[in-house]
Amino acid sequence: MLRQQDVGHRIVVRRIVGIREGRPLFSDALGELVELNETHITLATDQGRVQVPRDEVHRAKRVPAARRPTAAAVVALELAADEAWPAPVRGRLGDWLLRSAAGWTGRANTALPIGDPDRPLPAALDAVERWYADQGQPAMVNTPLPLATPVGAELDARGWGARPLTLVQTVPLDRLRATLPAPDPTGPGVELATAPSAEWLAVAAGRKGGLPDAARHVLTAVDRLRFAHLYADGTLAAVGRGTVTGQGRWLGLSLIEVVPGFRGRGLARQVVRALADWGADSGATDVFLQVEQRNTPAVTLYRSLGFTTHHTYLTRVAPA
Repeated sequence: MLRQQDVGHRIVVRRIVGIREGRPLFSDALGELVELNETHITLATDQGRVQVPRDEVHRAKRVPAARRPTAAAVVALELAADEAWPAPVRGRLGDWLLRSAAGWTGRANTALPIGDPDRPLPAALDAVERWYADQGQPAMVNTPLPLATPVGAELDARGWGARPLTLVQTVPLDRLRATLPAPDPTGPGVELATAPSAEWLAVAAGRKGGLPDAARHVLTAVDRLRFAHLYADGTLAAVGRGTVTGQGRWLGLSLIEVVPGFRGRGLARQVVRALADWGADSGATDVFLQVEQRNTPAVTLYRSLGFTTHHTYLTRVAPA
């Protein structure tokens, strides 16, 4: 029997999907348990979110995770990711981070509950709600799983909602470079700049729904970063952003985007290769990115490049 402590862990569920000749027919679902209530079990699977009514469950059990990262590894990567996507307004609650960027992107406008908040959990979440109220924003919390499972359980009790599951994926940098084709000297080259062009910002604005001043801080306030520009036929066809954080270990990839009309030509791979080469020259040894599980084209691309899921997180949103 599953319990709330199993939320955030990998689960296999055998469900009854029908009856044939008086005997039940079964189907198995494997994924991360993201919600458990009186009526349903919800899993995040490789094919997307699956909700199983509890009265259809024949058997369910936790699956031992293969090479699950330690809590310390999750914390280190979350801090490297925070460094790569820095919110301009920041606060602390013990070890917890409080971040605000005028509402631009979830990552830069959430509390990150890792470590000790220096007070009981209910009081810590009360303080989070007050801090975001002072910013004039709804309170949001990123819950890395399974590390922040106790936080998630408390948020469930308070009626908080959840945005789609996000995968934090990684790959050794050498393996990524070996997977990607070498730059074609006869084709359009990728230009790497320390600042984004106006065209680059326009592509990012189209993807993210505008770029307030806070967004420019998030994009540029990193010591080591590059903005990739790939032009085809005189037009900016693809962009990307790379950062090196986490004491120089992690190359972070973000905003890998190919402009409509230029897709299907392998341009995203060229952008990633250019950033990977820069990251290697900068001393990085590993690569990370964050992608919503439901973004099937991106997840498929990154899987083909050797990325695997290091851990996941849910962005939890306070009720209105």
